[in-house]
Amino acid sequence: MSAPAAEGDAIPGLTVTPDRYLPVRYAGASGDFNPIHVDPEFARSVGLPGAILHGLYMMGLVSRAATDFADGDPRRLESLSVQFRGMGFPEEEISITGSVTSADGDRVELDLVATQGDREVIRNSTATVRA
Repeated sequence: MSAPAAEGDAIPGLTVTPDRYLPVRYAGASGDFNPIHVDPEFARSVGLPGAILHGLYMMGLVSRAATDFADGDPRRLESLSVQFRGMGFPEEEISITGSVTSADGDRVELDLVATQGDREVIRNSTATVRA
């Protein structure tokens, strides 16, 4: 965000394809070893199509997109709110897009969406970053 932001500006966005082992690594980092994330057979046994990504991992991607907009400085991310709207899966590209909803002084509000294929996995997400 080296140039001033204006309402309606698109953010650069972020695209990530989590590999098949990402849920296991994230489980180790977060301590969340729920088998729906790390055991595809268990996940199928409870009606899921396979192991699903941790919601907080996907939230982290939204946070990263907002932080990238703020020139990569995580100290400039003041708030983040998301609604989890769908399951994410390893080995499928996740895209974070968004736009500036307001720019007032040194505060910029963003509206962000995370999609995987044609599914919105996170929406109604807002972030406030300092310019």
